[in-house]
This record gives sequence, C-alpha cells and structure tokens, in this order.
Amino acid sequence: MSDNKNIDSSVSNSDTAPVARLTMQNLGKRYGKRWVVKDVSFSVEQGQVVGLLGPNGAGKTTSFYMVVGLVNMDKGRVTLGKMDLSKYAMHERARAGIGYLPQEASIFRKLSIEDNILAILQTRIELSKAEQQQELEKLIGEFHLEHVRTSLGMSVSGGERRRCEIARALAADPKFILLDEPFAGVDPISVGDIKDVILTLKNRGIGVLITDHNVRDTLAICEKAYIVSEGAIIAEGTSSEVLENDLVKSVYLGKDFQV
Repeated sequence: MSDNKNIDSSVSNSDTAPVARLTMQNLGKRYGKRWVVKDVSFSVEQGQVVGLLGPNGAGKTTSFYMVVGLVNMDKGRVTLGKMDLSKYAMHERARAGIGYLPQEASIFRKLSIEDNILAILQTRIELSKAEQQQELEKLIGEFHLEHVRTSLGMSVSGGERRRCEIARALAADPKFILLDEPFAGVDPISVGDIKDVILTLKNRGIGVLITDHNVRDTLAICEKAYIVSEGAIIAEGTSSEVLENDLVKSVYLGKDFQV
C-alpha cells in the first residue's frame, strides 16, 4: 500500500442517520471440552475505531471471527441495533451492513478494477444501473483509481489493490467494517497509508473494528481497545487507560511498552 495517495475524507454520513451500535454479548466458543472464548462482550459504534487485542492464543481472533461469521458461536449474541445477527451467515451479515476485509488479498484477479467494484454495486438491487454507475465513478475518484480502472486485479500494485478492496467494501454501503491484521507485514509508509484509510472510514460514519498483532499502531489509531487474555476481556478503555493497566502490562505488553 506504499503508493497510496491522500484519500478524500470529506464525505461523511455520520450526521444523516441515527448512530447504530454493533454489540457482542457474552460470546463463547468451545472446542471439545475447552472454552477458548468465555463470555466476551464488546461493542463498536458507527464512526468509532475500536481495537480487539491480546497475546497469541488468547481468543481474540476467534472472537473476531465470530463477529465476522467465519466461526459459529456456541453461546452469546451479535446484534446490530435491534437486529440479532447471531445465526446469520457471513453473506447475510454483509447484507445487514457488516463489511469485512481479510488480511489476505481478496481482489478478483481476472476482473478489471472497475469491474471488481461494479460486481458489488450490482448486488444492490435498490440502485438503478445509472445509480450504480454513479457510485462507481465516486469510488474510483475517491480512492484515486482512475489510472488503473481498466487494469486487471492481478496486474496492479499492492497499494492499488488494497484501495480497490476498500472501495469494493464501501460499494456494499456498510455500517461497519472489520479489519483483520491491516498492519501485518507492511512497511512504515504503508502503515501511515492504512491509518489514513481508517480515518477516512471513520469520517464517513463507518464503525471500524481492528484485530492486529501490531499493538503500537493499532492503539495509536483506536479510540477504544479491548484486551483479551485466556478467552476473556481483561481490560477495556482508551489507549492510555489500557497502557496504564497493570494486568495488561503483566500478561501482554510488559512494563516498558510505550506507544
């Protein structure tokens, strides 16, 4: 993503509709007789950036995947406003307004950039073909993809691919986007680009949930963080509050960690 450009974040829908909340209540997951996630509860509001963090094997990824719909929960609820999504498949959650960007490349390699985005817009049956085209042009412009719009997904750079994936996620008109390891394996310049994109999503009124092993950069962008250890939430709060938490220091960050 190192070639990312400044993305126009002037468009915001946060003041045009009531703020929705994505709530996870008492999530639990068991493998055999072992509960790897035990009564985990957290929430994200539209226009808010939230981190779900913890050491390896803590249960944070399983918790995150239960929100996405990749892992079935054995107990608990996932709700969007008053809508219970707990039994929804992943594609049904997407239709309800939950977008997901995996760590791995998800672009359609043999489609052009514009067709990648249009493929999602065409699933929105409430839009006419003219409106779909209008939305396409908006997203192509907003994410600075004009110069590669006819290029195949397999031929663009990493930054262009990621911008296309984000534009495609926005084409579904989500209320929330779940980011899986957005900072993994990227150089410092690309980390800055990703932070800019996350702020763009926030300014559009989209709630963002991040899980990542890069604690420093995740805490730097989050308004609130939840720390998972041994399958349970052990702390929550602002970055400063989490960093000052003695239990978090002892099981996760260490006493000398700083952002």
